[in-house]
Amino acid sequence: MPAKKPARAAAKIDQIPWSAIRPAPVVLVTGAETFLAERSIGMLRDLLVAEDPALEVHDLEADQYAPGLLSTLASPSLFGEPRLVRVTTVEKCTDAFITETISYLQNPADDVTLVLRHGGGVRGKKLLDTVRSGVGGGIEVQCDEIKRDTDRIDFVNAEFRAARRKIAPSAVRTLVAAFADDLAELAAACRQLLADEAAEITDRTVDKYYGGRVETNAFKVADIALAGRSAPAIVELRHALATGEAPVPIVAAFASKIRTMAKVSSFRGSSGQAASALGMAPWQVQRAQRDVAGWSEAGLANAIMSIATADAAVKGGSRDAHFALEVMVRTIARRGEER
Repeated sequence: MPAKKPARAAAKIDQIPWSAIRPAPVVLVTGAETFLAERSIGMLRDLLVAEDPALEVHDLEADQYAPGLLSTLASPSLFGEPRLVRVTTVEKCTDAFITETISYLQNPADDVTLVLRHGGGVRGKKLLDTVRSGVGGGIEVQCDEIKRDTDRIDFVNAEFRAARRKIAPSAVRTLVAAFADDLAELAAACRQLLADEAAEITDRTVDKYYGGRVETNAFKVADIALAGRSAPAIVELRHALATGEAPVPIVAAFASKIRTMAKVSSFRGSSGQAASALGMAPWQVQRAQRDVAGWSEAGLANAIMSIATADAAVKGGSRDAHFALEVMVRTIARRGEER
């Protein structure tokens, strides 16, 4: 039997979410979600400027590090201004950076906040382990990639809660569906709604601003097809394509719907248990349960095959991708049954 890899030792420093960042001699910012990392570091800068407007800010790239640079930037300044040293690309850092930063951690400079941004991977592990062991008096800010709709929904709710504004739950879901693939765009959409609308944000408000988003239109086509309305779904599909919507996101919307339905249909338990086990919001489970009612296993299998065929077609596998899309829509509208 192969030997098991040793588990990573528990960190001896505070590990906090991006939204709870605070000043510390060393701030290790980890995780693949670049947008959250950049926002978190920006929040830290604002906190430090509020403490002392004379803050000096220096930026380093760890993969282009020149020996001696960190000690130079961290050395006492002439007028004693506090300094923020922001280091990016630590996941690609040079050997010199690792060596000198570990040495720096033994005796961090006063009035210096050192931010180490590590996007993931094994490079720099010795440095990260040193920070996590407590040397240098640091903290770790975790910016894990947001993949689930439930996490995006939490993000949007947090944005409006921070602004002390209300947004309808259905409007949150619509907004998340419209910006499912780009957290930065989702955040920008929240800011625009907060800036331009004084009242509570509703479905109508979101549709007014972002009704033309590809993802939203794609899901509308899928919803109509899942309701068993074949002809209206084809009309909506043709309208979407005629107004410039790309075929690939349309197939992705159908795939997302059917995949969720398949997961829910095979789960035995309450909707609450399903939501917890499958990493979904309760409303997603309930919606999928309604959508999958009346479907057979064979029907789901046929639907999945039609989506795979359409996916291949829209990615260059057919000269008539639009025809493949229409076949997919009709198959879904018939609950995967041959007629």
